[in-house]
Amino acid sequence: MLNRRKFIKSTSLSVAGLGIAGSAIGETINIFAGPKIAGTRVGIIGLDTSHSIAFAKTLNDPAASAEFGGYKVVAAYPFGSKELKSSFDRIAGYTENIKTLGVKISSSIDELLKDVDVVLLETNDGRLHLEQAIQVIKARKPFFIDKPVAASLQDAIAIYDAARKANVPVFSSSSLRFTAGAQEIAKGKIGKVFGADAFSPATLESTHPDLFWYGIHGVEILFTLMGTGCKEVVRVYTPDTDMVIGTWDDGRIGTFRGTRNGKHIYGGTAFGEKGAASVGDYAGYNPLLVQIIEFFRTGKVPVQAEETLEIYAFMEAAQVSRQNNGAPVQLVSVYPKVKK
Repeated sequence: MLNRRKFIKSTSLSVAGLGIAGSAIGETINIFAGPKIAGTRVGIIGLDTSHSIAFAKTLNDPAASAEFGGYKVVAAYPFGSKELKSSFDRIAGYTENIKTLGVKISSSIDELLKDVDVVLLETNDGRLHLEQAIQVIKARKPFFIDKPVAASLQDAIAIYDAARKANVPVFSSSSLRFTAGAQEIAKGKIGKVFGADAFSPATLESTHPDLFWYGIHGVEILFTLMGTGCKEVVRVYTPDTDMVIGTWDDGRIGTFRGTRNGKHIYGGTAFGEKGAASVGDYAGYNPLLVQIIEFFRTGKVPVQAEETLEIYAFMEAAQVSRQNNGAPVQLVSVYPKVKK
């Protein structure tokens, strides 16, 4: 049985082929606890998701509240996936929409980076994230990278490793993490959490591991409630639903249920020392955006790289479990693949 310390050590050794050497797994928040970032000009990469428009509308609203710190979206690069029809078909309309908010449309990422201080990497297609993130990192611009971090665990690790080496602050999170009820539970509302059940839509996209595309939302809820330390997953898959059972290194059990019935329902329940509690209703994008702006202001990440990478290892292990007819998969076993 691997305890949490041994898990992190094993993980670090497994990804040494990419130069992680442990830092991108467990120490990113310390490395990225940088000084206040000068400048409030925000750039958006990717106009193929509704997140881009939602963030821009909130920040560029003349009546934007003080919690958004005067940050404004000043430039956007539309692409974005040119291959995924569901994404590409949105770009033209979202481009015209964001222009009405006073946002300049850049012809390239390089052009955008010259005009902004910080970046929202919003491209819907995770396969493009590594290439785009490297450009942002080379320009030394702090950035938020929207879900999925990448279309593979290997690329996710590479992004965090490149950012760590360049000392460029980066974080990623689903907005579901910052639902008020989830945060209250994570901060001790019911004492120590003994177990949790989380759920969200889990629509599939053939170019990405199954849960990376949409199941990430519910998995992020699960980790918000349970914390890190998952050692093994078992996945039960049907065309209509997913059930992933995670076992943590201290024996706790956490589950994720993904639905594919077309209804976007999110939630979860945690069970702890003081009883059970629900994460409550989804509160939209603004709680996440508040965290992003505070991150831009301070350079301090609200979600550690260790946790984000473990979330993606959880989902990658779930993919392997499906491929092996629901066999248990140790999270540490998915990391050696990165060397290849």
